[in-house]
Amino acid sequence: MRRIPGLHQAGGWDIPERLNMAQQCLRGGDGQTAIIDLTGPERVDVSYTQLRQMVDRLSRRLLREVAPGDRVGVLLSQSPWCAAAHLAIWKTGTISVPLFKLFKRDALHSRVGDAGARIVLTDAEGAQVLGDLATPLMVDEIGEEGGPVHFADTGPEDPAVLIYTSGTTGSPKGALHGHRVLTGHLPGVSISHNHLREGDCLWTPADWAWIGGLFDVLMPGLALGIPVVASRLDKFDPQACADVIARGGVRNVFFPPTALRMLKAADKAIPGLRSVASGGEPLGAEMLAWGEQAFGLTINEFYGQTECNMVVSSCAEDFPVRPGCIGKPVPGHEVAVIDEDGTPTTDEGDVAIRRGSASMLLEYWDRLDATAEKFRGDWLITGDRGVWEGDYLRFVGREDDVITSSGYRIGPAEIEDCLLTHPAVATVGVVGKPDPLRTEIVKAYVVLKPRAEASVEELQGWVKDRLAQYSYPREIAFLEELPMTMTGKVIRKELKRLAAEETAE
Repeated sequence: MRRIPGLHQAGGWDIPERLNMAQQCLRGGDGQTAIIDLTGPERVDVSYTQLRQMVDRLSRRLLREVAPGDRVGVLLSQSPWCAAAHLAIWKTGTISVPLFKLFKRDALHSRVGDAGARIVLTDAEGAQVLGDLATPLMVDEIGEEGGPVHFADTGPEDPAVLIYTSGTTGSPKGALHGHRVLTGHLPGVSISHNHLREGDCLWTPADWAWIGGLFDVLMPGLALGIPVVASRLDKFDPQACADVIARGGVRNVFFPPTALRMLKAADKAIPGLRSVASGGEPLGAEMLAWGEQAFGLTINEFYGQTECNMVVSSCAEDFPVRPGCIGKPVPGHEVAVIDEDGTPTTDEGDVAIRRGSASMLLEYWDRLDATAEKFRGDWLITGDRGVWEGDYLRFVGREDDVITSSGYRIGPAEIEDCLLTHPAVATVGVVGKPDPLRTEIVKAYVVLKPRAEASVEELQGWVKDRLAQYSYPREIAFLEELPMTMTGKVIRKELKRLAAEETAE
């Protein structure tokens, strides 16, 4: 039987009574490569020994500035220092708060202020944006000498990291996770890459300020002894992406769906990878078929959210990937589709995860009401709708994104996927537009490829010929670009606002 990281051989989580994530991530051999640094003109391989030294330099300074339980911001891009900053914070028993380098002052103010972070580990560029919001400590200027720093005596339920949601459904909330959160990610991360193994090398264009970069790539790679590539791509570019993969010897990539769409639009093939994983939004049959051609492999989709991540995954090495489905429950996580009473159902319902998942948040920071609302009995409610197809989970859409039209409940993802198969379409967002007769109609906002042309009637016919008659977009608008979150998700609430304004006119 294949051993799954993070789990006992007989199943169940392999979590000791005392656990510190920094210690989990720094067990690699002295000469073993931990991070491949491509942030400068030359490739630099950073060993676990060097990473441990960097962590201790920061830890010695932090111990003079903070106390256990304090929140410390990390305002750094992909780099060895970014990894060392989080590890030093956990090593000293404090709580790291990932912050995105492209945040402007207001976005930083809301997160730093809400977290009560007095200190932020950053660089000169970050310190300038941070201003007087907190005390900046420049990581590359800290040279605290001394012996090895002891790991704080923490347990799996002790707070370790406060990650703010990307704010697709309201103001960002801080999801507080314990030291067990990394263990909770290990099974799904390994499975989504067809079981990580010796000789693999991980990278993602997703920033390490988000859970997808930090806990779907960086920390699992360090914990499992898989080298992780650090590279700054302030703006995703298909050729730059291919260059990083070649320079770093990357074998395993987590691509957000937006990155895959940009690669597809540029007709960019990248051979030589062993695995490609994707999560955040469903891909659909067209993107999976393109992936077979572009990468020579099947893309593995996975599912989760900041509050409880990597709970469902595909694994082409273990079972056939089914287009339209996001995979099967990852061992260790109990996933269900439940009705309004909290009872599991085979009909469409709310996707939920039972308490006990190691990647589940402890609480929303300073928001007891929001924490209580997130649960229905023993189930964490994701806010997504799904339905089982055997033991595969089909994603229908977010609860507030499902379109009700003439009595039909329509998921936008299927329509978006269908429109993406049209040769002129680069990307698309589908929402419900208020309608006095049908409750809502399907409205599509389409971005065409450069120099491509397509009429409304052509695109409507494209959907009519491929999906149910009732689900075609009765209205289509063409945009130069779609509103996106920092993590590359379509902000449907902005498209809904546009649709509602059009109705009011």
